[in-house]
This record gives sequence, structure tokens and C-alpha cells, in this order.
Amino acid sequence: MPHQYPSLSTEQKKELSDIAQRIVAPGKGILAADESTGSMDKRMAQINTENTEENRRFYRQILFSADDRVKPCIGGVIFFHETLYQKTDAGVPFSKFIKDKGVVVGIKVDKGVVPLAGTNGETTTQGLDGLYERCAQYKKDGADFAKWRCVLKITSTTPSRLAIIENANVLARYASICQMHGIVPIVEPEILPDGDHDLKRSQYVTEKVLAAVYKALSDHHVYLEGTLLKPNMVTAGQACTKKYTAQEIAMATVTALRRTVPPAVPGVTFLSGGQSEEDASINLNAINQCPLPKPWKLTFSYGRALQASTLSAWAGKPGNLQAAQAAFTERAKINGLASTGSYVQSGQKDKAASQSLFTASYVY
Repeated sequence: MPHQYPSLSTEQKKELSDIAQRIVAPGKGILAADESTGSMDKRMAQINTENTEENRRFYRQILFSADDRVKPCIGGVIFFHETLYQKTDAGVPFSKFIKDKGVVVGIKVDKGVVPLAGTNGETTTQGLDGLYERCAQYKKDGADFAKWRCVLKITSTTPSRLAIIENANVLARYASICQMHGIVPIVEPEILPDGDHDLKRSQYVTEKVLAAVYKALSDHHVYLEGTLLKPNMVTAGQACTKKYTAQEIAMATVTALRRTVPPAVPGVTFLSGGQSEEDASINLNAINQCPLPKPWKLTFSYGRALQASTLSAWAGKPGNLQAAQAAFTERAKINGLASTGSYVQSGQKDKAASQSLFTASYVY
């Protein structure tokens, strides 16, 4: 029987738990604005805008400076390293600007995926080297939570046992390091939507992956009340010919979570996984309306599904600032409602919001 060595004090546990609860307060979710410079290059190319540091700063300022109607909907914002040290036009650091609005500041800390030798194209995530020191610095610089993304894929031969266990252990080691510095870790084991697998296969794999993740978190003595989970919704593969209803997706998703995620976890903040803005909202709403008991907050941590309409409305033109912020505010409000199961579709078809955001083998 292993001996128990307390890793966190009562005060540290309370700080972590309080931060996690603030992020997923009722009606609130997360804006994932942590796209790397390479990912921003693709975003800017869509609107024929040069990917300069200033353009990236200005675009994120559009998101962060949206009016107070966003306040009840956004509990946390995930920054990329560059963004954490940028400032508003008025010279206020983005981290302070966000905190002054009552929003929790987060930071992406992984260094991207690398091949896992001896597998069928599977990956693990790098970035553990130096993470202890980086977390200490990020905490000083205003970050109270962090994100680390691992990626698995569904084929006839994957995910392999090696990929599941390796990625689970990497996530657990990351989570442990974060908590030592008072940073709430968002644990993100993303199962990509690529492929033609059906809903049943997606649910099975999701359950196996999440079970391994929570076993690893236990092995690494991670304090679950001071964590958040960022999983994929259980959806069929993009190439699956059978189409499932939002209610079927919701039932599969909540069932998978109930079988694997301890009630001690405060919140589940879903990634959008290439769904259109509207589909991501509709499915989140259905998940919250699912009749099964749900002991965690079920909300959003969206990047593309909160920003696609905003980016399109901005189009790289300063004169479109208000239109872009209006588009962002609308999506934030919709997802805030969906996170409580109270979103009712207007019936009007929004072309930008209905457009699929799927990218094969998506990388940040």
C-alpha cells in the first residue's frame, strides 16, 4: 500500500478549488484565444490579412474589449504566451485588463504534439521540460489556470494502448506541476473527429481514454477539485454517413462522462472539435438538457466556435470593430445560455455560424 505524502496544503487546495469554480460559474465558459502564431497565420489568411504581431494583438483586443454583455458568459480566457505579455491600445496589459473584468486568466503551456514511435501515426505532447519554472513565472504574471492538449485519433487500429497510457501520464504530470504553483490545470485529451467511425465507436473510445486519464491523475496525486476537464463531445467521425441528432450526441456524451469522470471534478468544458458555431451551441444545449444526472458543470471552452463569425465580421479592417464585437457578443451569449440548457434557436439561418469548422488532423 503506498504511503500518503500530502502534496498540497488546505490553503492551496482551497485556492485551486475556488479558481476552478469561478471559471465554470453558472452560465459561464471559456474563450480559448490560445492559437499559436502558426494557427493565427491560417486564420488571418482566411480574411486576407497579414499575420503580424500587431494584427494578432488588435484582433485579440477586439475579443477582450467586448462590452459588459459578455461578462455573465465568459469565466476564463486562455492566452497564448505572446498574448499574455501584450497590451491594449491604452497600454494596459491584457492579463490585467481581463482580470479587472472579473475573468480568470489562463495560459497554454504545452509545446505541441510529436510522433510516438512504433505507432500508426499517433502522437504525444511535448513541453514537460522546464514546465515547473514556467508555471512559477506564469503565476507571477497573472495566470491562474493552464491548458495542455493531447491528441488521439480513431481508426481500425488506434488509439493504441501505448498512446492512451502515454498521453494520460503526460496530462497527469502536467496537472501535478500546475497545482504545485497554484494553477488550475485544464486536462484536454482530445479525440479527433477525423474518420468514418459511428457514435458507438466514438463513445467506446472516449470512455477508455477518460478512464485512463483519471487513473493517471489519481496515480499522480492530482487534486481533482482543483482541475477542469476539456474533452471532445461524443460525435461520429466527420466522414460517417449516418447523421445523429443532438439528443443522441448528448446521451452518448453524458453516458461516457458518467462512467469515467469523478463527481469531484467541478466542470467539464467541451472543445468544439471543428463543429460549426451553431452545432457546437446546439449540442452543448442538448447535453445540459440530457435527463441523466450530471454532477459537474457542463460548459464550453471554444476557440473556433466562438470566433469564426467574429473573424469574418472583422475581415482585418479597423472600421469593422463594432460589427466584430457584436458577432462575438452574440456567440458568447448563445453559449452562455447553452451551458444552462436554456438556448432556444431563433429560426433564422446564420451562414457564418452554420459553416463547418472542421480541419483534418487539427493542430493549434
